[in-house]
Amino acid sequence: MSTILNVVDLRSGAAADLGIVDTIMQSAFDTRFGEAWTRTQCLGILAMPGVWLTIAAANGEDAGFALSRIIADEAELLLLATTPAARRRGIGAALLRSVITDAKGRGARTIHLEVRENNGAIKLYQSAGFTKVGERRQYYRGSNGQTFDAFTFRRELA
Repeated sequence: MSTILNVVDLRSGAAADLGIVDTIMQSAFDTRFGEAWTRTQCLGILAMPGVWLTIAAANGEDAGFALSRIIADEAELLLLATTPAARRRGIGAALLRSVITDAKGRGARTIHLEVRENNGAIKLYQSAGFTKVGERRQYYRGSNGQTFDAFTFRRELA
């Protein structure tokens, strides 16, 4: 069995990269679950203090992104997505490690996130040391009106 080695390049993103973010988000998030943000939402949060965007490319192709923020000593992973072709190739894990490292460097003592129930990314978050600390009932509303719970996770960074 051969393994495809991806060269993952991470870089800081900016508002000029929202076209990349939107393209990745539209391919990554199924409308059945109501997880994707609009470009306007991303632009609005990106303009706020303490927010940072990380873009991932693999083998020269845009492959994922993470949008995060810090308030006081608490960081939050707001969005993390990879293209379907980039899944299970370490790109999401590289983005998550980068967010954790950046959060520590910015003075965060904890990092939080929320994720839709039954999302395959839960395994990634748990393997990175996140533990479930709560639930938000009917948090996501899909395109057909169906609702889905969100699980909240936390990781200590100290």
